[in-house]
Amino acid sequence: MKTDTLVPLLAGSLVLAGVGLAYWVSSRWLLLPAFVGANLIQSALTGFCPPCFLLGKLGWVDQDGFIHWGGR
Repeated sequence: MKTDTLVPLLAGSLVLAGVGLAYWVSSRWLLLPAFVGANLIQSALTGFCPPCFLLGKLGWVDQDGFIHWGGR
């Protein structure tokens, strides 16, 4: 899997989880999708993607952007 595929998958999953938790648990969970949306805007404007940065620091991303889960 490439990082450009992982980021929308991760963002969409967190948005759906936040909306579901807001519906069934507490409306405060709407802060999660709001944070994800703000992070997507920030990433589009600055080019800095925290999940990609974290995976890179762990050594799980190669030069071509492919993720090797658990390292290489």
